Amino acid sequence: MTTNRKFTLVSRPVGEPKESDFALIEEDLPELSDGSFLVRNHYISLDPAQRGWMSDAESYMPPIALGAAVTASSVGRVAESENPDFPVGQWVVGLGAMEEYSVVEAGGFTSPVDASLVPSPTNFLSVLGAVGMTAYFGMIDDGKPKAGDTLLVTGAAGAVGSLVGQIGKIKGCRVIGIAGGADKCRRLIEDYGFDAAIDYRGKSQADLEKEIAAAAPDGVDIIWENVGGEILDAGITAINEYGRVVLCGLISEYNSPEPVGIRNLWYLISRQATIKGFLVRDYPPRFAEGIAEMGKWLAEGKIKHDEDIDKGIENSYAAFMKLFSGANQGKMILDVSPAE
Repeated sequence: MTTNRKFTLVSRPVGEPKESDFALIEEDLPELSDGSFLVRNHYISLDPAQRGWMSDAESYMPPIALGAAVTASSVGRVAESENPDFPVGQWVVGLGAMEEYSVVEAGGFTSPVDASLVPSPTNFLSVLGAVGMTAYFGMIDDGKPKAGDTLLVTGAAGAVGSLVGQIGKIKGCRVIGIAGGADKCRRLIEDYGFDAAIDYRGKSQADLEKEIAAAAPDGVDIIWENVGGEILDAGITAINEYGRVVLCGLISEYNSPEPVGIRNLWYLISRQATIKGFLVRDYPPRFAEGIAEMGKWLAEGKIKHDEDIDKGIENSYAAFMKLFSGANQGKMILDVSPAE
């Protein structure tokens, strides 16, 4: 019988997750029921949002049950099937778990994909996956960019932020990115085509406000927010009248026992600006539209993307924690593919 290795949650993290909050276990796979199929996962997406799913606080996703494998998006191939719509060998992408094999029941959210259309199946977890669709639909539908707008992106060197900035450039925006460290700021300018980059490390909120004002003397029309805390407060001081804040993430607060929250809300009132939370979960019916547009820009060389791939299910914890140290260089992915 085939065995499955799973990266499971054994205790709810308090503050920064510890290795002892997780366990790598091995167990036998169950028999398939009618309509189900077995996926051999090859690549697993690691995302800051998973930290929130580990908590039992109210969220848009049910909390990960203690003892269960950590919820994650993955791409893999069907290894066994009792479902004619998912034959053996078919590449699929879906929301599953951090494990080498996933049993998928009929009626789930797993979808077939054509791996021959992309340089690597990992692209379905990055530029053409939920990351790319978050950037695309969040910008187009909520950011509403137009030529001449100034766009401020926080967490700009990350998987979503780097794509958001490039979409902004395609739409004619002046783009300013905030990132941590000289190397990431260099990448924003040289690799992703941002107009200006601000290194937040070692700077107070007042310092950031000054640098944002210098980079955007005419103010900011769109803020794409991935970080929260003082960085969000600094950005809001530059918001223009009728500006838009797209709230995608708050990574600075995910491991904080007492989140800071927003203290500069008055700027949104005085400038009649709006702030809106964005989740990509409402968009799967429109993914074909987003993939077509992002795919075209990719083929035309207008979009660049980076993937940071670590190998082995046994390295799950170390790879996940790179998201919070800032050590990852692009979309964080775990390679759990079988040995050749």
